[in-house]
Amino acid sequence: MRVRLQAIVLTLVAALVFGLGIPLALSVAASVQLDLFLDRLTDTSRFASLAQRPLVENRPDLIEDELRRYTEVYGVPVAIVDQDGESVARGPGETAGIDLKDPVIASHLQQALAGRRSEPGPLLMPWNTEPLVLAEPILIDGEVRGAVITVSSTAKARTELLWWWLLIAAGAVLAFGIALLVAVPVVRWILRPVRRLDDATGELVASVVSGREVKRVGETGGPPELRQLERSFDRMAASVDEALSAQRAFVADASHQLRNPLTALKIRLGNLDGHVDDDLAAADLEAAVVDARRLNQILDELLSLARAEASGGELVPVGLDEMVGARVADWTVVGAARDITLAATGLGGGLRVLTPARGLEVVLDALLDNALKFTEPGTEVRVDVTTADGKVDIAVRDHGPGLREDELDRAADRFWRSTAHQNVPGSGLGLAIVTEILARSDGSLRLSSPEGGGLQVTVTLPVVNP
Repeated sequence: MRVRLQAIVLTLVAALVFGLGIPLALSVAASVQLDLFLDRLTDTSRFASLAQRPLVENRPDLIEDELRRYTEVYGVPVAIVDQDGESVARGPGETAGIDLKDPVIASHLQQALAGRRSEPGPLLMPWNTEPLVLAEPILIDGEVRGAVITVSSTAKARTELLWWWLLIAAGAVLAFGIALLVAVPVVRWILRPVRRLDDATGELVASVVSGREVKRVGETGGPPELRQLERSFDRMAASVDEALSAQRAFVADASHQLRNPLTALKIRLGNLDGHVDDDLAAADLEAAVVDARRLNQILDELLSLARAEASGGELVPVGLDEMVGARVADWTVVGAARDITLAATGLGGGLRVLTPARGLEVVLDALLDNALKFTEPGTEVRVDVTTADGKVDIAVRDHGPGLREDELDRAADRFWRSTAHQNVPGSGLGLAIVTEILARSDGSLRLSSPEGGGLQVTVTLPVVNP
């Protein structure tokens, strides 16, 4: 945008400079031409007045000396002709530098003999080498008795005009350069709030995702309208921050406060065990206990999600080998109870990653819990650790039913469950919690369907520099 705005400003300045410079150059050309024309016209008219007596008395010698001195001093040939167009008197030399048969000179001479006065002619240009030809009628008692013709070189006038044009061009370049020097900081001053708002928008999105406090823009200068926009953005950012904080606090408080009455309900249901004789009532009691456990699990996961969202940008380094090894060892007991083997490969690199406190532990627990939950007995859950380009991939592979291709993108949505897995215990928040933690760790989550069936969930995290 800065480049486009500068281009527009400079285009307007260039149009203004050239729009003023070209008419000024043409005006100077017209002025130089007019000065030359009036100077030569005055001399030509003077000679037309002086030639009256020599024509009447047929004595050209009376004016030849004057013509000679004028030609020697000014270098302008002069010729006097009678009313038939025949030469009467000239300056020095046989032809005095004037060819009366030249079409241009003959045309001017015919106009003068017809009683017409000379006119400036086409606008003088530096590249126009044609001489200035002026012809004035000699009037005696109101009758045209002859004409005076002068042929003047325009070299001096064209040189003067060229210098004027160079001066105008230099002024135009200087004006354009000054405009360029002024336009660049002015455009930056105008766009500084826009650029800061663009950065603040990105920071706002990152803050919403990562749970950090939303930063304010403040007034960074610029036009009053953009400063007002900055103030409006700050008010909006504050409202978003308050709304997100209130939402996270509500989820955390609701999850925490509901745990106590739910625990009491589970105890009461447990106390009824063995005291219900009716088979139908006993079945309802067992179903109520199952629902209470499921509700307790949902509250635990909601609380974990709220903690993940409120964890902010506080990241701590975690040893990858120790954490993966510890979680695989703990879940091996659960897997053994279900006749499922757990194995880990790629450890021993001594890598460390940055995650929120207990973040990697929660991530591994969620992935291993899902893998064991959906894997068939007698199979294996494998955890593979690989590194590349400063990042580490932790892939958890199971041999369960897996997901369809159209379900892979939705698996991390909150409370989403595949239609094929509705009978499996769970709330559908596990991968959502993992996604929140990874967003704060500058990591990513990827689900794929490997060959041989099952599901592979890959977590990518940046490695801490040693």
